Amino acid sequence: MSYQNTSLLIDGKWRPSASGKTLAVLNPATEEQIGTVAHADRSDLDEALAAAEKGFKVWRAVAPFERGKIMRKAAALMRERADNIATLMTMEQGKVLNEARIETLVAADVIEWFAEESRRAYGRVIPARGPGIYQIAIKEPVGPVAAFTPWNFPINQVCRKLSAALAAGCSIIVKAPEETPASPAELLRAFVDAGVPDGVINLVYGVPAEISEYLIPHPVIRKISFTGSTAVGKQLAALAGQHMKRATMELGGHAPAIVFNDADIAGAVKIIAGAKFRNAGQVCIAPTRLLVQDKVYKDFVGQFTEAAKAIKVGNGLDADSKMGSLANARRVAAVEGFVQDAIGKGGQLAAGGHRIGNKGYFFEPTVVTDVPKGARAMNEEPFGPLALISPFSTFDEAAEEANRLPYGLASYAFTSSTKTATAIGAEIESGMVAINNVGLALPENPFGGVKDSGYGSEGGIEAMEAYLITKFISQTGV
Repeated sequence: MSYQNTSLLIDGKWRPSASGKTLAVLNPATEEQIGTVAHADRSDLDEALAAAEKGFKVWRAVAPFERGKIMRKAAALMRERADNIATLMTMEQGKVLNEARIETLVAADVIEWFAEESRRAYGRVIPARGPGIYQIAIKEPVGPVAAFTPWNFPINQVCRKLSAALAAGCSIIVKAPEETPASPAELLRAFVDAGVPDGVINLVYGVPAEISEYLIPHPVIRKISFTGSTAVGKQLAALAGQHMKRATMELGGHAPAIVFNDADIAGAVKIIAGAKFRNAGQVCIAPTRLLVQDKVYKDFVGQFTEAAKAIKVGNGLDADSKMGSLANARRVAAVEGFVQDAIGKGGQLAAGGHRIGNKGYFFEPTVVTDVPKGARAMNEEPFGPLALISPFSTFDEAAEEANRLPYGLASYAFTSSTKTATAIGAEIESGMVAINNVGLALPENPFGGVKDSGYGSEGGIEAMEAYLITKFISQTGV
């Protein structure tokens, strides 16, 4: 199929920007321009804000039961269109087609889960201290939302914010990624086609800093949700705080994966390698610091290195590719820098370490062992196909290293001991901990971090809380 140019969605209409400006969209597997995306200016944002304000008044009055019906129809449309949407995503983002299709289908699951949850924004009756007094706490939508999303999961990151906002009765303006615009546009198209009223959902693209600096302080916007780097997240959270806006922040990670002596080594290798090199490592919850206990260290390194070398890298549209390209040239340069620094500081290159070819942003699945703590990659999120393996001797040593960084998004551990599993679950400073698995991102589960990895949740019943306010009503009969 051919790639399509992407328009803005404002007040129910797909249209170019008022200025007519566009941005180029490249295929990261070929470095060729495949289309354009509309570049919103201030007047477009003003129209989107007016539409969101109008749409909120309409949507909040729609009964949760009816909201859910529309959302479930959107989910069905996503499933019907999954193959076409996945192809667009692979063309603009680089991940292999199977991963893109899974992301599209999981979006349908997310939408359905929040559609059901929309009916469960329960309040409560509070016993009064005297006769004739009626006290209730009710849940109401917070208001229009501004959502800012990244390019690594173009649909997933939008879908969680959009679905929670709509389920709660909020309207939303989505600032989706300019590098991967077409697939999130198709997500919003499914909602439009399902019958969401005009103005309830709006989609803009442009210069990220300019859009965030205008939308966040604007009085129409009552809540923001951001997924991206810790550095940018702190700036946006500070801006939201200045204007007393609610904020959900899903920021960077640097996940440890601890493999104990009693773990199933072959099983751990398969699970960790799959999670590490998924989406070419451009995953905020990807295991990155692999901490392996000394007795099984050599065996684990050998098996993991072979697993990395066996991954077929190629154009995501090719059926035999198991890992696609990085999303842009910036990531190639960044990963090269991390690898060179790690080796320069004493790390041992066990696999990969180089860009593949000179056309397309392909990089080898890379393994560096015995990496010193002073290496940049041990302290900064690599966000690429780079696994760092280091040995440890004792439980306390592993826990100390796992908690050393300011990040606290996801952590993993592998052990056959219930005692060790319980202890590591209690000791790790992380918003999410998976033991002997990597099943963190299901719609019904809380999804979020602590420390510099952000706050708030984008999954589970907790995700709804940020989009709802509690109103207390005390009534006395006359």
